[in-house]
Amino acid sequence: MRDANDNIVSIGASRMDAVGIQTNAPYLQLDGITVSFPGVLALDRVSFAVRAGEVHGLMGENGAGKSTLLKVLSGVNVPQSGTLTLAGVEQHFSGTKAAIDAGIAIIYQELHLVPELTVAENLMLGQLPSRLGVLSERALIERASQTLERLGERIDPRAQVKDLSIGQRQMIEIGKALMRDARVIAFDEPTSSLSARETTQLFKIINGLRAEGRAIVYVTHRMDEVYELCDRVTVFRDGHSIETFEEVDGLERDRLISSMVGRSIRDVYGYRPRAVGDVRIEAKALLGPGLTEPVSFSARRGEILGFFGLVGAGRSELMKLICGAVRPSAGQIELDGRVMRFSTPRDAVRVGIALCPEDRKQEGIVAIASVADNMNISARRHSSFARWLLNERRERELTNDYIGKLSIKTRNGDTPIGKLSGGNQQKVILARWLAEQIDVFVMDEPTRGIDVGARAQIYELLYGLAEAGRTVLMVSSDLAEVIGVADRIIVMKEGGVVGDLPKAQATPDQLIKLALPR
Repeated sequence: MRDANDNIVSIGASRMDAVGIQTNAPYLQLDGITVSFPGVLALDRVSFAVRAGEVHGLMGENGAGKSTLLKVLSGVNVPQSGTLTLAGVEQHFSGTKAAIDAGIAIIYQELHLVPELTVAENLMLGQLPSRLGVLSERALIERASQTLERLGERIDPRAQVKDLSIGQRQMIEIGKALMRDARVIAFDEPTSSLSARETTQLFKIINGLRAEGRAIVYVTHRMDEVYELCDRVTVFRDGHSIETFEEVDGLERDRLISSMVGRSIRDVYGYRPRAVGDVRIEAKALLGPGLTEPVSFSARRGEILGFFGLVGAGRSELMKLICGAVRPSAGQIELDGRVMRFSTPRDAVRVGIALCPEDRKQEGIVAIASVADNMNISARRHSSFARWLLNERRERELTNDYIGKLSIKTRNGDTPIGKLSGGNQQKVILARWLAEQIDVFVMDEPTRGIDVGARAQIYELLYGLAEAGRTVLMVSSDLAEVIGVADRIIVMKEGGVVGDLPKAQATPDQLIKLALPR
């Protein structure tokens, strides 16, 4: 429905507003879908259904089959058996264009936009308006502006996509789906790189799409989002559709987790208290890009020190100052009481400080290189001959050792790391620094995009580091995670520290109260 200004008035509809238009008959139905690759059964007789006017959550560990299912919907993967129907009509997609023409849109975590083109050109790529073979720029801008207004975004349609934020780019992907009038829209981990404001706007748009009667598939690892947004949720495990929960309200989290990982996890975080030692690292009146006031803190041996705050609070910027990625403009860092001066991250690594960055793919790994190369890329300076001839035997032994110690799921060390799940990529990065004998591990969003089962393994590794006397600085936007894992929590807001709370005092209410903008 539209108002007098031709705006969609349902775009901010609540979940309850949308529920009334649902029907029990599924709009999208998959029955007995099987997809196999050489040596891998990716989907085994999977059944999955989504109704018009509902948001259907899809959860499962990495490798459970969620991505394969999305590729079946998009026409990338052709199933060996089973049927896919839309509004009761069986479909056979020969490729992605056939799926698009049938009204299916997939909004992947890795966005499919052309950075050098304008917003308008990206929105209408493949259907640019023309007259007598000549592009009609006026019609292009007009149609793009209407779509942007519908999304509630104040974006110049003439702006280049490369100049937009991640959240704005994602809105352009949603706009592409609306331009094609997609009736089935699937979101793959859509909030992994969004701010709180952008996430709120995204949820408003999804609620509006639901109110319009579209069928929404919502893939996420974040249970809070499932409870806030979804009407039903289906769990995948090991290529099977395990269970569909018809009512999200009242669904116990432990039951949902158990369905995902095949075992009961009463305490996902498994916190283990321990004694801490002397101060290992200390920041004194540190200033630099992203910080608006001098920041001071200290962390002890055997301590997991958490850093919590909203997007833009300055947490990641502080970590980069500590690890030598950015030079401070004032203040100093002390390690065991000695003042440190870092020109590069290499300087920090050499004295025992290393960063596991928030953006693993861009800053933490070389995606096309092997697991072995990624694991040994720093430590090989200790073992290479004459600084250029690699000690392949030692690197192979180290790789196999850490694959076993950290339970890294890979066929062998020659596998490209880009083919591993997020959790296993994170383990490879940890192995890299364990091979360097790092004493201060700086973990920026260590479980972002990682499923529940892999998270539990990462937490075990962090506890093991602390129990061995290492110091862990952990940045997390996940309130439950930082409370569940850290021994002490520093709260940041608007580029400064506003709180330093021991675990016993770090309640959700207190942390949120400190973190909210003035």
